[in-house]
Amino acid sequence: MQTICVTGATGFIASHTIALLLDRGYHVRGTVRSLARPDAHAFLTALPGAAERLELVEAQLLEPGSFDAAIAGCDAVLHMASPYVMSVADAQADLVDPAVKGTVNVLQSCARTASVQRVVVTSSMAAVTDEPDQSVVLTEADWNTRSSLVRNPYYFSKAEAERAAWSFMETQKPAFDLVAINPFIVIGPSLTAQLNTSNAILADLVKGTYPGILALTWGFVDVRDVALAHVLALETHQAAGRYLCAGNTITMREVVSLLRGLNVTGARLPSLGLDNAVGSVAVKLMSYTQPGGVGSYLRSHVGRVPRYDTSKIQRDLGLSFRDIRISIADAVADMSRWGHVGR
Repeated sequence: MQTICVTGATGFIASHTIALLLDRGYHVRGTVRSLARPDAHAFLTALPGAAERLELVEAQLLEPGSFDAAIAGCDAVLHMASPYVMSVADAQADLVDPAVKGTVNVLQSCARTASVQRVVVTSSMAAVTDEPDQSVVLTEADWNTRSSLVRNPYYFSKAEAERAAWSFMETQKPAFDLVAINPFIVIGPSLTAQLNTSNAILADLVKGTYPGILALTWGFVDVRDVALAHVLALETHQAAGRYLCAGNTITMREVVSLLRGLNVTGARLPSLGLDNAVGSVAVKLMSYTQPGGVGSYLRSHVGRVPRYDTSKIQRDLGLSFRDIRISIADAVADMSRWGHVGR
């Protein structure tokens, strides 16, 4: 009966992972920024098995030693706490420092805890590439080397955080081993009413936020598959290195068509076709009027199609991915339930 520490317990992926760990009989110790507002994490303590096997502990990403108490006596750690926002006022302070220093602080706490055997870090495809190239099939060997504090700063934070984790393993040589899960855009039903950044893409399409159908191709993955990937990375002895975690790609036009078929009340789906050469030029020019992170994302992704090889995660962990069309439908139904979109 192992005890697993999950950092950032209230997060979209982390909460699904905790639910799965409890369902499989694990004891879970989740970290939260504050215990002062029990209502903020009541959805976790209400999970089946939580009363007997879930403990919440305060910890702060930027405070060295803050995770010592949470990790003490744990057999493994899932480090999932990291900011996820596309545009911020100060990329260094708001994105890079929490991601990088937080990762190092967690690993240092793990190194001080003799019981920890494995750490699984939630990285991202953002650490693999920030400008997809259809002529290149991405694998675990690829790294994002183009992002910076001004170009796709969120992507930069994820790449720097994962690099810091592998550098720690190389220089400190701790007793535990490290596995990284690199999901693409994570969507699906949520355990809370909070609208996460990835599902907000679908909500924005439904609510008419986009000026038209852009030449964007997304790699989506279901949050339930990502949660399972983390648990399998704990349970599979031979798991090692990085794992790309993504379902099939889908264009914005295909997503809009699928959403139209769901007949969401009050939907204002885009119809203007900007997914062509002229439209892409117009969108890239318009991108300079957008917040920094959004603008750089559009300039580096419009007109580009990501290709990637997920055979390693399927082979090593035995993971198979849900049909992304079902994930989109489930996500929209769930957002309707929480009141983010119409019925």
